[in-house]
Amino acid sequence: MERRVSKVVVAYGDRLARFGLETLRRVFSAFGTEVEVVNREERTPREELVEDMIAIVSHFAGRLYGTRSRKYREVVDGVKELVG
Repeated sequence: MERRVSKVVVAYGDRLARFGLETLRRVFSAFGTEVEVVNREERTPREELVEDMIAIVSHFAGRLYGTRSRKYREVVDGVKELVG
């Protein structure tokens, strides 16, 4: 609101807001702030879900088995094979 930010840069639009990105752009614009989305590649909801599932499994497998272990790699690869 104090016009100290001239630009907001995000990798994907859905990282700033799942819904209403255009509304946020208008609000930011009213305060002189531009929103720039670096990666404009559109992903299907299925692709987003698969990426999210792999990230979740990777996180918890890493905590359980340690990210350098063979078991961790097997779990993550198994999930990728199932959903890919």
